[in-house]
This record gives sequence, C-alpha cells and structure tokens, in this order.
Amino acid sequence: MPGPGRPRGFDRDRALTAAMRLFWERGYEGAAISELTAAMGIGTRSLYTAFGSKEQLFREAVALYESSGDGTEFYELPTGRASVERMLRSRAATYADPNTPAGCMVVLAATNVSADNERVRAMLRAIRVQDRHALITRLERARTDGEIAADPVPVADFFLSVLYGMSVLARDGASVADLTRVVDTAMTSWDPLTRR
Repeated sequence: MPGPGRPRGFDRDRALTAAMRLFWERGYEGAAISELTAAMGIGTRSLYTAFGSKEQLFREAVALYESSGDGTEFYELPTGRASVERMLRSRAATYADPNTPAGCMVVLAATNVSADNERVRAMLRAIRVQDRHALITRLERARTDGEIAADPVPVADFFLSVLYGMSVLARDGASVADLTRVVDTAMTSWDPLTRR
C-alpha cells in the first residue's frame, strides 16, 4: 500500500474531466461506478480515495462544468435585451456543440432521481435558482433604467423556460442552427413581454 507521501498514480484533473463528461451524458444515476472508473482510467479504490464518494465526485464534476462555462458575463452587456439574447445564443452553441455531450448538465443530470439521491437533485436545483436570481437581477436593472416596464420575474421565467427547453431539444439531436431558430423566435417576444 502506498505511503501517505506517495503521489497518486493518475492525473486527478483529467480523471475528473472524464467523470464530468460521463455524468453530463448519462446523468447522475445513469453513470455507474464501473463506467466512471473505466472512463477515468482508475480503479474503484482510487476513485473513493481521491473523491470520497460518487456524490462528492459528482459535486466536483458539476463545479468543473460550471467553471468551464461562460458564467454570467453576458449580464454586463449594456441592455437587458442584449444580455438575454447573448445568454440564449451562447447556450445554443454550447448545448449543440458536437465536441461535448448535448444539453446542459445542470438541467439534465438529475431531473429524476431516487429518494436516496435527493441531495444531488437539490444541489442542481440550487444552481438553477442562483441562475434565475442573476437573470431577475439583470432585468430589474433594465426596469430601473427604463428599458422595460414589465415585472422582471415572469420575463425571466419565460426566457429560462426557453433555455431549459433548448437543453432538451439538444439532447434530442437539435443542431446549433435549430436552436438558433428557437432563439430568433423567442426574441420576437421581447417587446410584447417587457412592455406590459
């Protein structure tokens, strides 16, 4: 057995990236430990030694997924409309990128889980709640600036519904062009929704 000072025999970052991709593609419950260890190139014991548990591995994988995205920088654009449109177009390109699993890991990886894994579902829900809060905050600023007249909450919920729907469409095989058409259509709703 290796001593406490001996370095791990694998690249932890590379293994975590492989786990992230498998969770993204299969979901939390759909990714078996045997599939994770095969994708990561490590044994079961190494997985538990390095990451503690499947749930902890998933939490780290989600953190990696979140850190590799575009965050909320688009909310700093000059207008609320530009911010929302940039968010949708950016995610359309990401969700249908042929070099990554389709859709959004935070939306799709734990939509339905057993009661034993409720903490995992709750964690992803908390991320979506934070994302919703960030969008509402941006739209509240747009209302303060006089850009929109409507209550920001239903406007945010509408565009988030479009966003989450695009994730499902991407998982079903929609292309970037398909999702771009969805964004084009959704943005025609901006004026009617925000002038209320």
